[in-house]
Amino acid sequence: MWITNGGVASWFFVLARTDPDPKAPSGKAFTAFVVDGDSKGLSRGKKEINLGQRCSDTRGITFEDVVVPSSNVIGIPGEGFKIAIKTFDKTRPIVAALAVGLASRALDEAAKYSLERKTFGTPIANHQGVSFMLADMAMSLELSRLMTYKSAQEVDLGRPGAYWASIQMFRCRYGKPNSFKCCPDFWRKWIQHRISSTSQIQRLVISRQLLQRVAQTGSSSV
Repeated sequence: MWITNGGVASWFFVLARTDPDPKAPSGKAFTAFVVDGDSKGLSRGKKEINLGQRCSDTRGITFEDVVVPSSNVIGIPGEGFKIAIKTFDKTRPIVAALAVGLASRALDEAAKYSLERKTFGTPIANHQGVSFMLADMAMSLELSRLMTYKSAQEVDLGRPGAYWASIQMFRCRYGKPNSFKCCPDFWRKWIQHRISSTSQIQRLVISRQLLQRVAQTGSSSV
């Protein structure tokens, strides 16, 4: 089991299956617990070396006959999965904002390099092929920035913001070779796609909310 900041956290949020029936739906099979990091039988693994986000102390956590009192149950038993999923509405806009910042840095470095690097006696920024790529990057970045603001606004209004944040996180990706300054940004950006969910899950979130909205209102517009 992987837990972020597992080496420094005093308490852990644990989602555990409490319904032994393998056919039980996930929405009713898991219970959320808060577990004391000093519990007997709980051990922390070595710090993993992440591709990005290395300040995040990611570790494997092992539970061996750990006893957790009923008072440590979060919410209603069997509804832990729902609690966990709802947290993504809060966290996805934050991760989206991180992604925008990293993409902005990548664009800055790419634009600077295009002005410094010369071929045929002129900066490569003057070549149409390069300038068009920079324009596409700029458009994608600004659209992603607006979608991040929109997802945060939806959360502030008490509405799910995962739809917009998932679109933003899927769109906003840049990377560069090892010899460039923002190579670390590539790995951090790659990690951003997996903090809240994989790209496949982002697609699933987008399609489900889109179809739900059309079924309820007859329109895809938000």
